[in-house]
This record gives sequence, C-alpha cells and structure tokens, in this order.
Amino acid sequence: MAPTQHLWWQHAVIYQIYPRSFQDSNGDGVGDLPGITQRLDYLHDVLGVDAVWLSPFYPSPMADFGYDVSDYCAVDPIFGTLDDFDVLVAALHERGIKILIDYIPNHTSDHHPWFQESRSSRDNPKRDWYYWRDGKAEGGPPNNWLSVFGGSAWQWDEHTGQYYLHSFLAEQPDLNWRHPEVVDAMLDVMRFWLDRGVDGFRIDVAHYLMKDPQFRDNPPAPPDAVTPYKSLADYDSQLHVYDLGNPDTHEVFRKIRRVLDSYSAERPRTSVAEIHVFDWSNWASYFGVNLDEIHMPFNFGLVGVEWDAIRIREVVDAVEGALPSGAWPSYVLGNHDEPRLATRFGAAYAPLAAMLILTLRGTPTTYYGDEIGMHDVPIPPERARDPWGKRVVGLGRDPERTPMQWDSGPNAGFCPPDVEPWLPIADDYRQINVAAEEDDPRSLLTLSRRLLALRRVTPALRGGSYAAVERVPSQCFVYTRRTEDDMCVVALNVSDIDQLVTLEGMTGTVCLSTYLDREGPEDLQRLILRPHEGCIVQIESAPPTP
Repeated sequence: MAPTQHLWWQHAVIYQIYPRSFQDSNGDGVGDLPGITQRLDYLHDVLGVDAVWLSPFYPSPMADFGYDVSDYCAVDPIFGTLDDFDVLVAALHERGIKILIDYIPNHTSDHHPWFQESRSSRDNPKRDWYYWRDGKAEGGPPNNWLSVFGGSAWQWDEHTGQYYLHSFLAEQPDLNWRHPEVVDAMLDVMRFWLDRGVDGFRIDVAHYLMKDPQFRDNPPAPPDAVTPYKSLADYDSQLHVYDLGNPDTHEVFRKIRRVLDSYSAERPRTSVAEIHVFDWSNWASYFGVNLDEIHMPFNFGLVGVEWDAIRIREVVDAVEGALPSGAWPSYVLGNHDEPRLATRFGAAYAPLAAMLILTLRGTPTTYYGDEIGMHDVPIPPERARDPWGKRVVGLGRDPERTPMQWDSGPNAGFCPPDVEPWLPIADDYRQINVAAEEDDPRSLLTLSRRLLALRRVTPALRGGSYAAVERVPSQCFVYTRRTEDDMCVVALNVSDIDQLVTLEGMTGTVCLSTYLDREGPEDLQRLILRPHEGCIVQIESAPPTP
C-alpha cells in the first residue's frame, strides 16, 4: 500500500517551459523570462500545474540553444536579467508553484572562460578541467568514442596539439568531474541558484558525467540493441559502455544530493535527471542504494513505446518492478527533443495519452502546448534553427519547439503582429490555441484542466498504489490506483473500435471520460469504452485486495 504522506514533488505535476517559445515580452520574436511571468495566471488559474521546469536561459553562443553554457550564474540578455529571474521566482512562489531549472553539468560551451583557459596551454591550471588526450601513435583520435551529434567525440585542437572530448557538439567540451576543483565549482553553481530560491534541478544528460578512466574503445552494438536517441547511425553502431555511466557517477550524484538536502530544511528541494537508460535495473540504480542520489530519474520508456496496450503495460510494470523500496517514479511522454504527442500518437489519441500520463503512479512532466494539442510544425529549410537538423535532414528538433499558441490573433499572441517569431507558427493555430479551447467544454485543454483538478482532490490518483487489472481486452490497459480509503480504476481503450471491459465485483461512478460527455453511475460488469476512450472510475465497492 502506498504511503499517504508525500513531499510536494511526489504530488506535483511538472510543466516544462521552453523559454524561447512561451511568450515574447519585448517584441524581438523570442520568448523571455518576463514573458513567462506575464503568463503565470494561465499556469495557476487556468491549467493548475504545481511546478514548472525552465529549459536553459543562461548566456550561450546558442550552438545548441542554451545547452552550451558560457556562464552558469547569469541570464542571457535575450531572455532578460537576473532581476527578471528573481521576479519570476517570487511570482511563482506567490501562486504556490515551484520552479526547477536546467542544470547542465556534463559540458560547457567552448566559449566558457573555463574552457578558454583550459585550451590556452597545456600548463594552464584549468587544463585538466576538461578531457585532453594525445592521439593514437598511428594517428587519429585517442579512441573510437562517438558524438551523439555524429562523428568522433574527439576534436583536434591545433594550438596545443591534443584532442578534447565532446560527447555532443564540438562546441560543447565535456567537463572532467574527477577534478576536485570542477566538482567544487559545479556544486557552487547549484548553491547560487538555490540561494535565489529555486526548488530543484532537471539534470541534463546525467548519466554521461563519468567516463571510463582507461578510455577504452566501445564495443560494436549487436543488431537488436536498444538505441537511446533518434540519432545518427554511427552513434547507434556502438554499445556505449565506456563513454558514459561509469560506476563512480553514483558518488557524484551523492554529492549533488547532499547539496540539495542541505537546503531542504527550509523546504524540500528535488532533482529529476535525464537518463536515457532502458535497462530498468540499471536505470533504478540512479536512485541510489539508500535513495541518496537522484530523487526521480526521468523514465523515458513510454516516449518510444509502440502505441499498444500490451506494450504500454509492459513498460509500466517493468518500471514498477525495478523501483527500489520507497523510490518514487516519474513519467514523461514528450519534451523539447521529441515529436509532440499529437504528432506521435495522432490527434485522436492525444486525450488518451493525457489521461495516461496524469493517472499513473508517480510524478508526470508535461510539455508546454501538449495540453492544447499542439503538433509538430513543418519547418522550411531556410527557417531551420536547430544545429542537429541543419547537419542531418530529418533529425531537427525545431518542429516541437515552435511558439506557444495563445489566441487566434496574429502570431498566435506569442509576439507582436509586425514581428517574425523565431520559428514559424502552425497554420491551424486559429483553431488550436488557449483562448479557443478555454471555453470549449469538449476541448483538450478542458480535459487537461479537469484531469489536473481531479488528480489534486483524489488521494488514490495523487499517491495511491498501482496494479494492472487482468482479464481485460488485449487493446485495453486497465489499472487501479488505491489508498487505504480511496480507489479508482483507469480504463484506457488503445484501439479504434469499441471494447467491453468487465470489472468483476466492483461498483462505481465514472467521474471523467476523455470524451467529456460521460459521468455518473456505470454498470462496471459491462463498461463499454468507445474508440480511443479513457475513463476514470471512482470505485465505491470492490473485492478485497489479495
């Protein structure tokens, strides 16, 4: 039985904001921090989220749109100022909304002063803050490691005659977390933002931090290997056993956790981590043996799963089975690196996906615009901004990063009518936008609001146990959420035909359907789910738990 007392982050729904795309406040076509502040009433009064996660807003040359940081303790002028950040934090906290920010510990920008010093000479005190190596005796990079963005992970530096390591772009050199001064400097970055009031961090590519100290070659990948990225074929040609995830990564996370815990007497602080690992026992290890590492490693199992009830259940059951005792799961269906829900699953299934993510046990993270059904926007080549997409056609992430669609006016209310937004806006934004959906009783936004409101007042959905229901149609995923005094059944029809679900020995009331046209007592011996319909049933009586 799940415990009845939880910390705020265990009850929260986290809403990811991509700052460039949420709201432009100064008319330059790019979203900014004051623009987010302007829209907080939407997050609080209309949608009802508990926490926001801000993607990077740090000074950056924007080789990877902020994930190449040139100053960890400042705000890029395109997004505003530190004062603007402080105003945003205060405004969020006044509304009872927590804030998490991106923490990018694996790499800096090659423009960062640390790296500029490191590459200035082999004798510079910061030389070993990054990974510098001689090439092989016969020529070429030190080993066969590959960059996620394609090609070798080693970049030749003519000035000092050595290679440096970059797991991503060459403009993103990897930090050496085995150097104690790097550890101290990066933990001080956390303290800087915690002192400014942030409630936690989303840790970028967390499992990359520690590499094999012997720098051994990666072995080739077998044909059936699970690949973590929609990546270049050469990256997926290897098993990445030596260029990431070394066991001493866990000691780094324990240090990060101690910093967070040192601030938690005031109020609990938390961490979520981007860890693209699909061996669930390995993934679960990042909680720590004593739950003293990452509070919630992101679980990406549902992002790439086949939209099939059996496959979805297999992922959920595997995650539940791998969790250490007392650990709290998290779920995510989309973010700034993945095609949007309405594109990936189809618009008809977006409501079902919303019900799934908001009713599973654990903390869900949702992506801005998914609550109104925003879809990927085709980007003409001349408007492409993502460096990855510019390098390889079809891998760009611009389509899922387009501006938030607020209303049916010019530029969807994102920026002034006479300003070109940084990325194109969907052609159908006049139908898919907040204003159009807010008063529509059958809209996806209405469903999203009702799901969040129901979750907030229903103990079983907030913190109850999870158990799959057996003997249901193969295209239905049905599960219970239960506390000692409260029980719900969530029934999802992952097909395009009617399905009959029999909930033997149960009586109850449908409190929400994805069709938004069905409430009240229901014959649970013959619960008919329409095509791609989901229902939440408040159970009044049920057989005792075995």
